[in-house]
Amino acid sequence: MDNTMDVIPNSRLFWFLKDGATMDLDNPGMLDAYAQHILSAGSTKDVRSLLQTTDFDRFRQSFDRIKHFLRPEVRMFWEDFFGDH
Repeated sequence: MDNTMDVIPNSRLFWFLKDGATMDLDNPGMLDAYAQHILSAGSTKDVRSLLQTTDFDRFRQSFDRIKHFLRPEVRMFWEDFFGDH
């Protein structure tokens, strides 16, 4: 059994992917794309699912890489959450 963290993205958010496509969240680039899209266009339920799917440290590292691509209000919310000022 392999240890990849494959997820099937929500087709409502990731409508542009083929049905049944998976994203390997062990790959930092895929995690970043997944997190950026969810933080930009997802609901609270989608964000909750993201936080349950990946561990907190990996989410924090991903946020640090993508924060400059997020809308200012989204970026500020998460910076406040993490205590970054």
